[in-house]
Amino acid sequence: MTDEEAKAMSGEPKVVYVGRKPPMNYVLGIITSFAVPNVKEVALKARGQAIDTAIDAAEIARHRFMNKLNSSNITIGTEEMPPREGENKNRNISTIEIGLVRS
Repeated sequence: MTDEEAKAMSGEPKVVYVGRKPPMNYVLGIITSFAVPNVKEVALKARGQAIDTAIDAAEIARHRFMNKLNSSNITIGTEEMPPREGENKNRNISTIEIGLVRS
């Protein structure tokens, strides 16, 4: 049994981290994550400017490629990041986690 299969059987959702790439790259990640046997949930995680890309990827996957895909839960929050060079105080960055479940 591979590590991927062990995680899938443990009930932990697979995670796709969203960054600066186009949304279709993450749609492919969602689809390939569901291709692993026994995977029922995939979580998309993004922060800052990547939040809109995560939402786009989730909606494209739901409406164009996987009709039986639903949003299970959406969690939003804020992370405190260390200051950039030349800044004095910490920065707050918005975060989102979108759970996608195959029905």
